[in-house]
Amino acid sequence: MNAHACRLISRLILFSTVIVTAGVVRAADLPAPAGSPKARVLIVTGQDYPGHPWKLTAPVLADLIRKDPRLEVKVVEAPKFLASPAMRDFDVIVLHFMNWEQPGPGPQAQENLREFVAGGKGLVLVHFACGAFQEWPEFRNLAGRSYDPKLRGHDPRGPFRVDITAVHHPITEGMQAFETDDELYTCLAGDRPIEVLATAKSKVDNKDYPIAFVLNYGKGRVFHCPLGHDVKAFAAPMVGELFRRGCAWAAGLPPVPPRSRAAK
Repeated sequence: MNAHACRLISRLILFSTVIVTAGVVRAADLPAPAGSPKARVLIVTGQDYPGHPWKLTAPVLADLIRKDPRLEVKVVEAPKFLASPAMRDFDVIVLHFMNWEQPGPGPQAQENLREFVAGGKGLVLVHFACGAFQEWPEFRNLAGRSYDPKLRGHDPRGPFRVDITAVHHPITEGMQAFETDDELYTCLAGDRPIEVLATAKSKVDNKDYPIAFVLNYGKGRVFHCPLGHDVKAFAAPMVGELFRRGCAWAAGLPPVPPRSRAAK
C-alpha cells in the first residue's frame, strides 16, 4: 500500500470517528427514559409533649425511612401544614407530633387528613402521635387506636422485647422478635378492627400491648407504631425496619424492595 492510500484510509477512519462521536453526543441530548417514580413521604412534626425531643428524633426517623431508595422523604415542622392543599402532593403522611396543651391544626387540617387517607393514600403514626387531635372524635377511627388520658400511660422507660405476631403480613414477613429500649405504651384505646403485627408484654401488669398494627381507612392504608420516644429508641435496627416497611406498605409498595428479597 502506497503513502497516498494510507493517508486516504486514515482520513476515512477519522471522518467515521467524528460521525460516530457526533451521533453519541446527539443521543445524550435526548431525554432519558423515566425511572420508577419514588413515593413521596412527608413527616409532620414541630409540636409534642416536652419530654419528646422532636427536633432530634425527626431527622433520625427521616434518615431511617430514606434507607429505602423508593421513598423520598421531606420534613415539615408545622402541623398546620395539614390544612394546606399542598399536602395532597405527597403519598404518605407520617404524623410525628402531638399538640400538647396547644390548639390542634384545626378543622381544615382534620378534613384534609381524612380525605387524604380515605381517598387512597397512606398514613403512618409514630409514638405520641396517637395523642394528636384530641378534640377530633374521628381521629380514633383514623388512627385505629388513640391515646386515652384515663388509662395508664406507659411502663417505666427501659428495655423490653417486641414479638412479631403476624408472621405472614407483608410488613413483618421474615422479621424476628427484637429488643428495644423505649416506652411501652399501655394507653391506646379504640374499637375499630385492626390487624396487630407486633406486641410487647408489660412488666407492670403482665399484659400484651400492640406495638405495631395496620388498618384500612376508606381506600387508604394506615400503619401505627407507638415506638420512638427519643433517639435511643430508634437505635434498634428493627425499629427502623418497622417504620421503613410500614411507610412503603402505606404507599402501596411492597414493604421489602424486590432486590432486597432476592439478596436474602
